[in-house]
Amino acid sequence: SCLAGFAEAGVSIEATVASEVFEEAGVRLTDIEYRGSQVWPYPRSLMLGFRARAIRDDEARADGTEIADVRWFDRSEVGAALRGEAEVQLPGAASIAHRLIDEWYRELP
Repeated sequence: SCLAGFAEAGVSIEATVASEVFEEAGVRLTDIEYRGSQVWPYPRSLMLGFRARAIRDDEARADGTEIADVRWFDRSEVGAALRGEAEVQLPGAASIAHRLIDEWYRELP
């Protein structure tokens, strides 16, 4: 899936994205870009989708609390998962996480 978190009052969304990904997965980000939104079932909540680039992909590590495992997937693995041909399961098709993954996959490499 995609990493997620909640924004604190007084903190920009971009700073929230950077801190949540670093705290949960140890990855420092650059080029953080808003991609869309989705209503969320919690009261007064909205899920925002972002994409970013990892500064160093070898820094990825699970925090052991919120995230049990972290790993990178290449384009062929994601394509197989989107076609239902992989053991890896993606978020549901109606979710913004699925939309972000599918959008990344469909871009020209």
